[in-house]
Amino acid sequence: MTPSRVRIVDAVFAATLALLTAIAAPRAGADEASPAGPAPATQSQAIEAEKKEAEAAADKAKFLGPAQIPLQDQGMLALPEGFSFLPQPQAGRLMRAYGNSDSSALAGLIVPEAANGDWWATLEFVKAGYVKDDDAKNWNADELLSSLKEATKNQNEDREKRGFPAVEITGWIEPPVYDAPTHRLIWSALVRQIGSSGDEGSVNYNTYALGREGYFSLDLITSKSAIEADKSVARALLADITYNKGKAYEDFDASSDHIAAYGLAALIGGVALKKLGLFALGAAFVLKFAKVIGLGAIVVVAALRRVLGRAKPKAPE
Repeated sequence: MTPSRVRIVDAVFAATLALLTAIAAPRAGADEASPAGPAPATQSQAIEAEKKEAEAAADKAKFLGPAQIPLQDQGMLALPEGFSFLPQPQAGRLMRAYGNSDSSALAGLIVPEAANGDWWATLEFVKAGYVKDDDAKNWNADELLSSLKEATKNQNEDREKRGFPAVEITGWIEPPVYDAPTHRLIWSALVRQIGSSGDEGSVNYNTYALGREGYFSLDLITSKSAIEADKSVARALLADITYNKGKAYEDFDASSDHIAAYGLAALIGGVALKKLGLFALGAAFVLKFAKVIGLGAIVVVAALRRVLGRAKPKAPE
């Protein structure tokens, strides 16, 4: 394992720190002890304490494969053996404890046993409405990459204000591929920290399964050196997601259903964003790359394995 894969960039939001720590200076005349106990001496101690509490909560909530995991009211994940799933709200708490933000769309986290790789994945359902896929017939991969690079560049100032290092998109790991019969989209780009010559780059392998009311997004976070081996895992997990009856893409009713304000290219952060003027939406998509820089895939896997280790599986409610 190369040093670049285990290096962590300590990127903790100031707002997160405020939530994680309640450090109060002793007041004159105040009792030395209080029912709540002494506050942590430093912010770092408060953060470490929250990590342990978040891990303990996650340990109680974990599901171990093989298991059928309900995904809100939309579908089901057939979690294979050798993988663990951490649901909400424990998944979000663990993400925040390790310096990341969690999306309201987050359904949970997936992590493998050691034999299945050093990666982790987020699973979200974005209730955006029915996403039309007709633009996939005409998109240009070079134009999408240029737009993705430009959008990433424009968001670096915001990333730095929030504690994340500036990053750049250097090229495709896998150009966008859309399979119309299954309504699944896959794409991946290489992300590097600007100014870090020893950084091999991190990879978000982005996969999507379109549905009637929105889409599932399964993003596998790994390293450049491991992505070729991990691609097949991400594709298999995407195939393990199924929609409930009435929620599939084919169930769309044009007379009553909500249609998303953007097309398929927007899920790549591409030219559709500029055409629609959805700059805020563009920021939301591009900032997904900050997950890689803010957390560090190997460190997160190690933390998740501590709480998602082998144990008697819990049956989902």
